[in-house]
Amino acid sequence: MLTRMERATARRRLANRGVGQEDLPRPDLAMGTDTLSQIDHIVILMMENHSYDNYLGMLAGHGDGLPLDGHGRPAPTNPAADGSAVPMRRFAGTTQQKGVPTQSWNASHIQWAEGSCTGFVRSVEQTLPGLDALVPMTYWTEEDLPFYYGLARTFPLATRWFSSCLGPTFPNRRFLIAGTAHGLIDDLPFGMIDYPAAGTIFDLLDAHGISWVNYHQLSAIRVNWRRLSHAHGLNFLRVLGALLAGIFPQLIPAITRKLQVTADLFPLGFLRSVNHFRPIDQFWRAARTGKLPSVSIVDPDFGQGSEENPQDIQVGEAFAAQVINAVMTGEGWPRTLLIWLYDEHGGYYDHVPPPAAAPPDDVRGSNPMQRFPLLRLLRFTILGKKIDAADDGPDTYDRLGFRVPAVIVSPYAKPGYVTDQVYDHTSVLRLIERKWNLPPLTRRDAAAKDPVDDVLDFDNPPAFLAPPSLPEPARP
Repeated sequence: MLTRMERATARRRLANRGVGQEDLPRPDLAMGTDTLSQIDHIVILMMENHSYDNYLGMLAGHGDGLPLDGHGRPAPTNPAADGSAVPMRRFAGTTQQKGVPTQSWNASHIQWAEGSCTGFVRSVEQTLPGLDALVPMTYWTEEDLPFYYGLARTFPLATRWFSSCLGPTFPNRRFLIAGTAHGLIDDLPFGMIDYPAAGTIFDLLDAHGISWVNYHQLSAIRVNWRRLSHAHGLNFLRVLGALLAGIFPQLIPAITRKLQVTADLFPLGFLRSVNHFRPIDQFWRAARTGKLPSVSIVDPDFGQGSEENPQDIQVGEAFAAQVINAVMTGEGWPRTLLIWLYDEHGGYYDHVPPPAAAPPDDVRGSNPMQRFPLLRLLRFTILGKKIDAADDGPDTYDRLGFRVPAVIVSPYAKPGYVTDQVYDHTSVLRLIERKWNLPPLTRRDAAAKDPVDDVLDFDNPPAFLAPPSLPEPARP
């Protein structure tokens, strides 16, 4: 009964959009028609906060990594405020520094520097004074991340997969599920009580009875609290929490906490969270038995294993290896496509300037104090000043963010293939829309390319029907 109620709600939302046959990838077929019968399961494994150059820049002879000088060392530099040129250097160890670098909206636009990519050191100097401004110009190597390097050499590697906007985690993950950030430019949960007019990809899937699950690593208590507090009509609690944090600064860490569940970046509501949130243990079982849903989002432990600073990156690599190996050795592997990627660059250097992109809609970027009149009371508080500083910059989404690592894993993948086709997170939406002949959600995913024709080979027997042997992660 819960599923029927959910489907009816999704169909009403879709009907209100007035979508026509001409909006479908295949106008000659009915909406919801499966057009990629070779794939039954799409798995999205999105980790956090690393640029392509930061992770795969030293992948020699494969892809498009860091330009090297005559001695085989990374050649790029970035200017510091004192006029010195800061060179690239290998990060010492694998545990990152706390709070630096930064990928805030303001910092990301400083880093872009009108396309010169020369603002990485300056972004820390200007937005995080007193912290180590040299950290953005660091990288890791195959010795640090052996599984990722082996993965990138084996399966199709995308060298032009960009995050969807020059900003932090929450806006970029919103693009993944809705094709728009819908005005969000920061990682503040109390600014997320809105919902896009066209809905999210989950609305399209629900309307056509296509199964999806967001696998998470939250405790049962935290999941149940989210279900209750985010139920329809209770979202105002988020805004009230922000006001309390403005009055009592000691509450700021609690109200600005990190990501919990990707699917809830637009309010999912009680009913849908009951139907679609599943603990990670259920993912291992479903992968092993070939019973994964049509679409899976697999979330890492955002507190310890997502690879965001100050975490040890090898903890996240071990989790990603576990997910990818579970999919490859499971009964559903012959009909599965997995995409490993990152939500944004984390403030780490990349040498490729992000290109212009189709604005997703007419919603301008703004911070919570601009969106909610009640929150204007925060303007003169510690919290309000932090928000203004982090969110300073343009109010448009007409440019992609920096490159991130991305590999497409499937039995049908072209072995050792490297693609320079431009993708962003809405390419995942375009893939889902293509498979089930669904309409785009925004102008951004309507303009996006999906990777199927580029990186998969359906004309020959699958090259990886027998899963390849990949290197062990550095941390078991």
